[in-house]
Amino acid sequence: MAFKIVITGSGVVSALGCGKAVSLDALRSCRSGIAPVKYLKGGPEGLPVGEVPLSNEEMAAKAGVPLSKAAQWPRTTLMSILALQEALSEAGISSRERLSSAKKSPESLSLADIPVIGGTTVGGMDVTERIYPRVSALHSCGASTDLAVEFLGGAKFSTTLSTACSSATNAIIYGANLIRSGKFQRVVCGGSESLSAYHFHGFNSLMILDKEPCRPFDATRAGLNLGEGAAYLVLETEESALRRGVKPIAVLSGWGNACDAFHQTASSPDGEGAFLAMKKALEMAGLDVSAIDYINAHGTGTPNNDASESAAIRRIFGDNLPPVSSTKSFTGHTTSASGSIKAVFCLLALENGFVPRQLNWSAPDPSCIVPQTEPLEKDLRHILCNAFGFGGNDSSIILSAYDA
Repeated sequence: MAFKIVITGSGVVSALGCGKAVSLDALRSCRSGIAPVKYLKGGPEGLPVGEVPLSNEEMAAKAGVPLSKAAQWPRTTLMSILALQEALSEAGISSRERLSSAKKSPESLSLADIPVIGGTTVGGMDVTERIYPRVSALHSCGASTDLAVEFLGGAKFSTTLSTACSSATNAIIYGANLIRSGKFQRVVCGGSESLSAYHFHGFNSLMILDKEPCRPFDATRAGLNLGEGAAYLVLETEESALRRGVKPIAVLSGWGNACDAFHQTASSPDGEGAFLAMKKALEMAGLDVSAIDYINAHGTGTPNNDASESAAIRRIFGDNLPPVSSTKSFTGHTTSASGSIKAVFCLLALENGFVPRQLNWSAPDPSCIVPQTEPLEKDLRHILCNAFGFGGNDSSIILSAYDA
């Protein structure tokens, strides 16, 4: 790559709470957000979830959305707004609210100048469930992203990808490719996904929901815990960031996507798609496997996924595995949003020099890697972050420390 694509802002909302500060505290103190359902109506009872600990009304108030809209707008949209506000603020990019209180100078940059790429699958399903048999005008995936962007003052353009659990990571990859094309100097990208009864019953029909907190890579693992949340990153060329006087947080140094099309919902035994995605990311970054300091695994906690991902990681790294963990033991599986949420967690690990621990693991499984369960303070330079979707649509990105 002829130039660096750097990350200058990020924002996150998950079961750990709203914002990066609370997320960092939870990751370091091993405080999981997985708990019984509080806000979702109509899902399977008695199953733990990674639910954002805010009602729609509380999220609307926090985001500055009129409370009259709280019951009409999807949680996907409300969470997007919160995550976007944090990311834009850190990157020094104005939204409508911030511009309204001050004159825009020639040097200032607003969201209206920048494309926004979102990723989601459920979209506004939760609103449709409340008004069924009518269908919400905000039901579609794109509508929930567009509404968040419109509330923040509009964008150069916005679009939404829907590739199941790799959606947000593919949004990041798409954003990076837009910058690499030379058409844009900066892009905002990520994803958002809310819980819904449809969501719940669909996964329950696959018999992959655990009745206990999930245990990725553990011999006793019995499935995943569904979660919800949102996260967005601001990507831009290094030259753009330095010209604006914004300090880069990290570098997006490599990415890869592959689709093995092995099965509609199951992962291939040898992890072919995952293997190819990781291999492509390493090749783009120009890194040997020995340079990776930590792998944030897809790690859902299902018997099939964890064995398949382990096989792929072993094919890439052999016996010299870096520390590996799945932060889904903190948040549940946030499906379409998981890739961008995990990316923000990786940025926190890079900036603060630690490896997030694997929660709930106790029994090794010969078919799986052994995750990092003990505290580990470590200078991290390169992190590999995986997000794998149904149909074998698998994506990996590499986040690297920024050197001025």
